[in-house]
Amino acid sequence: MFTLNSKLNSDTHFIADLKISRLLLMNDSNYPWFILVPRKGDLIELTDLSFEDQIEVLREINLVGKILQENFGAEKLNIAALGNVVSQLHIHVIARKKNDATFPKPVWGNSATKLYDEIAVQEIVEKVKSLIFLSA
Repeated sequence: MFTLNSKLNSDTHFIADLKISRLLLMNDSNYPWFILVPRKGDLIELTDLSFEDQIEVLREINLVGKILQENFGAEKLNIAALGNVVSQLHIHVIARKKNDATFPKPVWGNSATKLYDEIAVQEIVEKVKSLIFLSA
């Protein structure tokens, strides 16, 4: 049974459920930063998914990456499944720009989190939902 990790839940905003993953917006306006969490129980590693589900997650990563490139000005994508703090399998897809808060350093631990206001969250969620369903 799928249950979202409490830290992921508190650090993000829900956007949509895709075929395999829950798509979340990281609550840090320093970067357009999305997280995909496969909605299957007790996953830690990408290799815990069936090969077919891995392929679908890759499709979802590609979809989110394309949205970031075409609509959020990503000059570089950072895609990572680290799991050092939260072991539940989740994949970060982050738009990086040469003028962002920490470029070229990693996003983790190099700047203070800048939370979104509720209006910005609503705008991003609606924008991304419309782009996802246009792509479907």
